[in-house]
Amino acid sequence: MRSHPLVPAQQLRQARQRLTEQGLAPSPGVDALLARSWQRSLTAGLSPVGRLHCQDNLAGPELQRSRALSHELISHSEPVMEHLFEQVRHSHSMVILADPQGVLMHTRGDLDFLSKAERVALTCGASWAESQRGTNAIGTALAEAQEVEIHGAEHYLERNGFLTCAAAPIVSAQGQLMGILDISGEQRSRHPHTLGLVGTAARMIENSLVMASCRHQLVLQFHARAEGIGSVAQGLLAFSEDGWLVGANRKGLALLGLGVADLQRSAWSQLFERGMQAWLGSLRQSGGRPLLLRTQRGEAFYAQLQGRSPAVLTLAPRTGTAPLAPEAPQEDALQRLDSGDARWRAAADKARRVLGKDIPLLVLGESGVGKELFAKALHEISPRRGRPFVALNCAALPESLIEAELFGYAPGAFTGARSQGAAGRLREAQGGTLFLDEIGDMPLALQTRLLRVLQEREVQPLGGGAPVALDVQLLCATHQSLAQAVSEGRFRADLYYRINGLALQLPPLRERSDLEALLDRLLQSLAPDQGLTLEPALREAFRAYDWPGNLRQLHQVLRTAVALLSPQESRIGWAHLPDDLLPQLQQRQHLPGGRPAQNLRELSQQAIAQALENTRGNVSAAARQLGIARQTLYRRLQAG
Repeated sequence: MRSHPLVPAQQLRQARQRLTEQGLAPSPGVDALLARSWQRSLTAGLSPVGRLHCQDNLAGPELQRSRALSHELISHSEPVMEHLFEQVRHSHSMVILADPQGVLMHTRGDLDFLSKAERVALTCGASWAESQRGTNAIGTALAEAQEVEIHGAEHYLERNGFLTCAAAPIVSAQGQLMGILDISGEQRSRHPHTLGLVGTAARMIENSLVMASCRHQLVLQFHARAEGIGSVAQGLLAFSEDGWLVGANRKGLALLGLGVADLQRSAWSQLFERGMQAWLGSLRQSGGRPLLLRTQRGEAFYAQLQGRSPAVLTLAPRTGTAPLAPEAPQEDALQRLDSGDARWRAAADKARRVLGKDIPLLVLGESGVGKELFAKALHEISPRRGRPFVALNCAALPESLIEAELFGYAPGAFTGARSQGAAGRLREAQGGTLFLDEIGDMPLALQTRLLRVLQEREVQPLGGGAPVALDVQLLCATHQSLAQAVSEGRFRADLYYRINGLALQLPPLRERSDLEALLDRLLQSLAPDQGLTLEPALREAFRAYDWPGNLRQLHQVLRTAVALLSPQESRIGWAHLPDDLLPQLQQRQHLPGGRPAQNLRELSQQAIAQALENTRGNVSAAARQLGIARQTLYRRLQAG
């Protein structure tokens, strides 16, 4: 770990100038780590005062893909970053998470510092690898694989000399570099404990990563004192069922005198005096309380297992004796929506894993796929269940009313306002979940204010009044491509990355594999005691139809059909369908999958009809799908 003695700025500039202009090694006042970093920066072709040409910055879809690859790192880091930011709030600084290449993935900062940060590209997507921006805490911590503090003129680039930065690596349970956690701020606000603070936060993230990635192994928590178990200073070791060390945090390895190379090569019996099965048996008898465990080197630690009930431990995993089976859990709200589609289930599983971790969720999908139902189910299984679930459709309110509806207003704030004022949806959701549907339709001016609320975690009503601290789980949804909206300037990039802690794509009905189960489930909910079915030909037509309105359309069609049934009928047929849907279903029987086209003209007509139906009549989109010019498509439509 590198901290300071600080060297005067003028002395640093002179030493750097001798290196860059004369090739002379830095003077003794410059420590070895800083000298190595300056030399790497020089070798990369960077000039301390020259123009900067960064090649590795990411934007739009590329950044989105990179964030997806770093999803595990981001999801475990965000709660810690929120806590860390509370410690440094109002200190003219920001908390930053970078990926293993030095690209900034997530930031949290004081608004008064963000404008200065943007001038030097301390923003998501920017690369702060040494080869791009010279000596800096993020890039140098990556290069040196250790905690680093870079202050003022120690930065290789003069333009970054107003910064003071402290960074620490984040390492996985298998010893792989996952990313860098950093605090950057104005050099005048430097605090001697910042490096220790960011190092502690990095270890908190590492512990969370170990526990999550090794949840199917036996994870040993240990410390020299029983009270230290559960703290950031505890050691963590993950063992396979047959006793091999398969993961650890850095503290755990250090306490036992091990290195990353010892993973997969060290067994419990090589590390501890007492055998694993015997110790687990004692732990079971103790009710899970920490027990002493002596190492082969004679050191004693208190230890227990993380997240495992000693009553159901498998004490002989390789003998063929099956462990006790846990009781079958009751079906929860999210499971009740699951009818078997693999893509839907994957989205639900991801969401379930981050609930309660203060990670904003962005639910994507076409209109009618059930985004609000999905959001309500998440609320009902979250730690905030029992508190308010407040939904606001950003596309359903006039632009002039959205701000008052969302933030509330003071008495008499505007003409027509209620005399007692209004709390607003944000405060109505206090302690619970706020669901912003169709957030892609939110006006740009309102996006700016929402971003500030999410940054500051407090809301001020229109017309004045004291700010109110805000505690909500944020869920957003849209049918639009927000990444495209960002590139077109219709949606703020910083708000996009603020609400997109985890993006979840719900599949359209035409792509789901569980239509049969959905049909039966909907019929059961609409007429619980009637045992309704569909005529086989109609069920086949339902399977072939594209359902442009998705679940909403299917539900409405079945609801209408049930209403049209006579008391003696129990089978829904063609006669029970709306008049506008009937020809569309019958037309689908003659598209590919029904009677094959007899010639090229029929094949062309079928392809055009299919493309127009897929794009809901959008001629430009249909032309792109067909790979022809829009004018060509118009001509073929006119020709019949």
